[in-house]
Amino acid sequence: MDKKIGFIGFGKMGQAILAGILKSGIAAPQQVKLSAATDETLAKAKDTFGIIGTKNNREIAEFADVLFLAVKPGLYKKVITEIKEAVHSEAIIVMIAAGITLADIEDGFGRKVKAVRTMPNTPSLVGEGMTALCANESVTMDDLEAVVEILGSIGKTEIVAEELMDAIPAISGSSPAYAFMFIEALADGGVRQGIPRDQAYRLAAQAVLGAAKMVLETGRHPGSLKDDVCTPGGATIEAVADLESSGFRGAILSAMESCTKKIKQLAGGK
Repeated sequence: MDKKIGFIGFGKMGQAILAGILKSGIAAPQQVKLSAATDETLAKAKDTFGIIGTKNNREIAEFADVLFLAVKPGLYKKVITEIKEAVHSEAIIVMIAAGITLADIEDGFGRKVKAVRTMPNTPSLVGEGMTALCANESVTMDDLEAVVEILGSIGKTEIVAEELMDAIPAISGSSPAYAFMFIEALADGGVRQGIPRDQAYRLAAQAVLGAAKMVLETGRHPGSLKDDVCTPGGATIEAVADLESSGFRGAILSAMESCTKKIKQLAGGK
């Protein structure tokens, strides 16, 4: 890729994306610049990635062809006010924050800009992320392909309609937390039966990883894959029946509804 990539804000997600970019060879270190608020973060950028950062956000805005705004939602207005005159007209602005809309970005800049809204998740830190994204009408197909290529270095991507973006945290943004709780519960059950804790975590985590991979690679309905495991009159169908009677599916649906409701509340209060 011949584009220059900038990061304003360099938290865990920014670090994950940069690691993916460099590991995949999408860009060389000299094609990347970043800004951060603390000396500690700048030191980490230098020590871990060999990149000298700055505290000057305008410098990054002037440099970047693809500009990642990787700051907390509450800082977007302040950062955009600071950089809006420095961002060149063909730059692609990529947002990494829940509840910040494409219209919010255009309003902040006070002009038409190329804006892409994204929602990655924490498995991006190990190259197995899921990032949903949408773009405004100023973004060309080539622009969008460039962003998808970058985000593809940390996992999978899905392009969705913007009106669905507030639903994304519940299904892929926040859901790793539910999965971690499930893995922990499975491990607890193993420990209860005498399996050592570390071994129980490995057994549970690999089972969940393998199940997810089967859904993605076979293309089969999850219910059909579940049926394959349930021998008639066997132990698995007994466990499934108990989960159903305990409201397993309903609890997940309720949690997702609560998550989406909160995202919309946060968006309304920005």
